[in-house]
Amino acid sequence: MKKIGWLLMVAALAICVAGAPRATSQAPAQPVQPRKPVQPDAPPPNTTMRAATKKPAAATAHTYDRTLLHPALLKGEAPAEFQVKFTTTKGDFTVSVTRAWAPLGADRFYNLVKHHFFDDASFFRVHSGFVVQFGISGYPPVATAWKEATIKDDPVTQSNLRGYLTFATAGKDTRTTQLFINLVDNPRLDGMGFAAFGQVSDGMSVVDSLYAGYGEAAPQGQGPDQDEIAKQGKPYLEKGWPQLDSIKTATLVPSATAAASKTAKPAPTGKKQQ
Repeated sequence: MKKIGWLLMVAALAICVAGAPRATSQAPAQPVQPRKPVQPDAPPPNTTMRAATKKPAAATAHTYDRTLLHPALLKGEAPAEFQVKFTTTKGDFTVSVTRAWAPLGADRFYNLVKHHFFDDASFFRVHSGFVVQFGISGYPPVATAWKEATIKDDPVTQSNLRGYLTFATAGKDTRTTQLFINLVDNPRLDGMGFAAFGQVSDGMSVVDSLYAGYGEAAPQGQGPDQDEIAKQGKPYLEKGWPQLDSIKTATLVPSATAAASKTAKPAPTGKKQQ
C-alpha cells in the first residue's frame, strides 16, 4: 500500500509540473524603439511583416554621388537667384532662392542640390499647421559625413511666412542639411534665428498634401526618430512609417527656365499664428 501511495504522489506531481506556464527564452532579433499607438490612417504594426514580399527599398536600389562623402569639397557659391524643382511621391513643387536673403544657407542648399543630396530623402516630420521638415539622407554613410558639417548662422532678413524655406538648427551655428517649409506664417521663429533663404514659388498645394498622419517626430509624437534615420537609412522609415512621402529628385532648374518663371506668384501667406 505504501508503494502504491508513493506512486500516486509522483504521478500527481508530474501532472502539476506539466501544466505550469513556461517562460520563453526567445529574445528580440534586435533592439527596437517601442512602437507608439498607430495613427488612424497608419497600418497596424503586424502588417509590416509584408515587407518581405515587397520590392527592394528605393534607397538600396539606387546609389549616391560619392562627392557627398566629402562635405569640405562642396563650397561653391550659389548664383544670386536660382530655382530647384522637387519631384516627390505627391507631385512636383518648385523653390525659388534669393542668395542675398541668407548667403551661407543658400550656398549650402545649392551645393547639396547640385550633388543630389536630397534624392530619395523622406519628409520625416510633417506637423500640420506648422512645418514640413526633411534633409536627412536615406544613405547612412552620407548622413554620417554631414552630421558635423555645420555652417554659421545668417542674419534673419525675411520672416518665416507660409511657403518659405529655412534651415533647421540645434542651436547657434549648427545648421547642416535639415530644412523645413513653413505651412503657415510662423513669425515667432524669426526671433529664434531661423533665417529663410527661399520660398515655394509653385506647387504649394503639393507641400500641403504631404502625408501628415504620423504627426510630430519622436519623442514628442508618433513620427520617426531622427538619429535612427541617420543610422539605418530608408529601410528604417519604410518599415515603421511606410506612408511617409519622399523626394524622388531635387534638381537645379536651368537658368533660362528659371528666368522665364520669375513672374510666378509666390506661395500665398496663411493666417499668422498668435
